[in-house]
Amino acid sequence: MSVLALIGSPSENSRTAALVDVALRYLNAYGFNTEVVTPFSLPAEDLLYGRFNSLAVQQFLQQVQQSHGLIVATPVYKAAYSGALKTLLDLIPERGLHNKVVLPIATGGTTAHMLAVDYALKPVLTALKAGEILPGVFAIDKQITRPSQAGELVGLESELTQRLDLALDQFVEQLHRRFPRPLEDAWLSERVRDARVSV
Repeated sequence: MSVLALIGSPSENSRTAALVDVALRYLNAYGFNTEVVTPFSLPAEDLLYGRFNSLAVQQFLQQVQQSHGLIVATPVYKAAYSGALKTLLDLIPERGLHNKVVLPIATGGTTAHMLAVDYALKPVLTALKAGEILPGVFAIDKQITRPSQAGELVGLESELTQRLDLALDQFVEQLHRRFPRPLEDAWLSERVRDARVSV
């Protein structure tokens, strides 16, 4: 099962990206395949001019289509999600998130920005016909400590860690509910072989 993270931060070394990194490590531990797309993943002109016929944009849309769930992450500026995230979302066609489980994640300087997820981001995800939009996670910048050197892990305040873990548990649960795994042939054959049937 695959999860695509869209990180709408104009900075490559942002607290938003650091928080998503923690979330993806969690999902990888559950056996999920994860990928990340940021504004830096696509050529700037393709992104700004919405060049849907470009190879990079086509590859991005294929990643969206093939994913089962998405993490949509953004810093909050002036009570709204970032313009960088909007350029990514604008590339996704109508109904492009159909049947997908979406977990919004946002970061901001104060709790005054926390409603931006409900009033700005979720309506856009709804317009793209997301199958299920979870409540999401909002983090204050000071709750996140970015790594100071390579190999160092992201530091999160315990309260944020608890909320993120709960949100990810729900995300995983909804993904398994919406996309149940088929029985593996080898497992099924073994069960049939070992079955005791009386006639």
